[in-house]
Amino acid sequence: MSTALTPPADAIAPVRHPDAPAPGELLGAHYEYCFGCGGGQPHGLHLEARAGEGVSLTAEFTVAPAHQGAPGLAHGGVLTTALDETLGSLNWLLRVIAVTGRLETDFVRPVPVDTVLFLEAEVTAVSGRKIYSRATGRIGGPDGPVAVRAEALFIEVKVDHFIDNGRPEEIQAAMADPDQVRRTRAFEVNP
Repeated sequence: MSTALTPPADAIAPVRHPDAPAPGELLGAHYEYCFGCGGGQPHGLHLEARAGEGVSLTAEFTVAPAHQGAPGLAHGGVLTTALDETLGSLNWLLRVIAVTGRLETDFVRPVPVDTVLFLEAEVTAVSGRKIYSRATGRIGGPDGPVAVRAEALFIEVKVDHFIDNGRPEEIQAAMADPDQVRRTRAFEVNP
C-alpha cells in the first residue's frame, strides 16, 4: 500500500451523516450517463449500491460480454472502474461531494464474463478533505472467492469542480434535470 493511502495519525473515524440513506436502501445513480452507475450508458456497469451499517455499503454488477479484455474474462480496467464507483458511492453516506485522488487495485483472480461481482466497501478514516476507504470484490456473492481489492483516497470538492471542468452541454443538461439538482443540493452544507 502506498503511503499516500495511509491516513495520518490525526485522522478521525468516519461518521455517517444523519440524513444518509438507511441501511439496505438502494443508493441509485448519481448521474444518468455515468459509466459506472448510470442507466443511460448501454455498455456501462449499471452498478447498484446499497447502504450498509456505519459508513459501508455493498454493490454488485454483472460482467457483460462488452466488459471483457481477454476472451471470456473481465477487463482489469472495468474491474477497477467497478471498485472506483463503489468506493465513490460511500460519499453518499458522508453526504459530501468527493473525487478520486488515488486508487490502488490488487487483482487476485480472473473474473469470467456473466459473473456477478459482489463488492463491499467502507470508509476507514477522514482527515480534513481527505477520505480514506477500501473495497473488496468477490465472485458470485458475499462469501465467494476474492477477485479484486482496492484502497483509495478521495478528496472532497465543491460542485463548482464539475461546473468549471465539465463539458458545458452535459453540465447544462444535468442542471436542467430537477432530480439531479435536488441530489446535488442535498450535499451542499450551509455553514
